[in-house]
Amino acid sequence: MDHHATPGALRALAARLRALPPSCGPVRLVAVDGHAGSGKTTFAAALASALDGAPVVHLDDLATHEELFEWTGRLREQVLEPLRRGDTARPAKYDWVARRFATTLEVPPAPVVLLEGVGVGRRELRPWLAGLLWLEVARETARERGERRDGPELAGFWAGWMRAQDAHFAADPSRPFADLLVHQRPDGYELREQPAGTPLTEALRH
Repeated sequence: MDHHATPGALRALAARLRALPPSCGPVRLVAVDGHAGSGKTTFAAALASALDGAPVVHLDDLATHEELFEWTGRLREQVLEPLRRGDTARPAKYDWVARRFATTLEVPPAPVVLLEGVGVGRRELRPWLAGLLWLEVARETARERGERRDGPELAGFWAGWMRAQDAHFAADPSRPFADLLVHQRPDGYELREQPAGTPLTEALRH
């Protein structure tokens, strides 16, 4: 079943997300995954707005140059465990220019918290999630968007990043486990259910 995600449809999706059982203490964690450059940040911002300003955790704030995908422990210790206890999480934020953790973020235990980033639907995190959304953009299209956004000075970084991303998804894919595939359209988003019934897709049918 397809759902055309106009602003009203996004609000309907937000209502369904709020109705899901909590997955991390009092919090419903919803992950937004996809290839780098696929538009995850933009979609997460739109969904957060429909959720009346839900917190968004960007995995780029927890990854580092040396640990592009080895941030699971940091996410669990600094974000997931505090939220599970009903506490405000205060993860350290990485500065990609200074190459160090420079500031601290605050993530309150809101009814819905969005996790956004490449690989956030990984195997180790799925038990913590109430829902998993995948931005359905082809790998090369996403890369072209990202390189256009970042400029030629980061072309070398993108080459290394793509190798790391491909290796990660080959070993631990997220897309097969997504509840919804998110397609960007000129006038909004289209949400397509995966074949398997999950709490989120079942909720969308009612």
